Amino acid sequence: MDVLINVINQSQGRDRIFRATQYACALSVYALRNNCEQRDLVETLKSLEANMSAGRKLLRLGNAINAIEAAKRAVRLSDRVLCLCLTTANINRALYFLCDNTLWAENVGLIGGIHKERWSYNASRYYLFSLIMSLTRDAYVIWQLMAQRARDKRFRQKMETHLNESPEVADVIIPQLDAFLFLLLHSLKTQPSVVLDAIKNICDLSLPLDKLGIYKTNAGVVAFCGLVSSLIGIVTLIQPKLKIKP
Repeated sequence: MDVLINVINQSQGRDRIFRATQYACALSVYALRNNCEQRDLVETLKSLEANMSAGRKLLRLGNAINAIEAAKRAVRLSDRVLCLCLTTANINRALYFLCDNTLWAENVGLIGGIHKERWSYNASRYYLFSLIMSLTRDAYVIWQLMAQRARDKRFRQKMETHLNESPEVADVIIPQLDAFLFLLLHSLKTQPSVVLDAIKNICDLSLPLDKLGIYKTNAGVVAFCGLVSSLIGIVTLIQPKLKIKP
């Protein structure tokens, strides 16, 4: 119960819970779309999904400022690759939130006369760029972990033992590929936070890719990916050690 209260007390935690509920409803609606006997339930789920989406837009007000502050912190990183990836990702996140907040203001009647389709398109584009840079950061961190692991004398001996003890693998898999996969898996075991962040970003990619028409899927796939991403976000709030840093 204390963990749940701690998550709810955070604005980011409430957003993740709303997001998970939103995509769970969307996934349920997709699963029940051909069930005529559940029309009332489907309408209820659609209404709940819409309310969760509207609530999340309120919770995201001001997130652009947080993203700008995160970009400022990223600029100070000594690692140039991380500096570039995180600064670019956070700048694009700030622009995404700016577009999202503008669309919300137009929907509630605070402003008018904007081209909603263009602002929505730009929001999805900035979100996509942010995710690409975040995934680039993940790939870079994984490469660093693998390089560090490969320099470890004990690990090299362990890998050589593995290759020598599995001669039958050579008939099916190229030895170099087997060594690479062995190194990759053992490197990822040391940093599960990187694995979770990469899975989360890959799942989130389906959303802007579908909206921009770059890679069209269906509502079920988008909802499933959104739900998985949201659950990972909740897990990282409950267990901060599973959140990638920086």
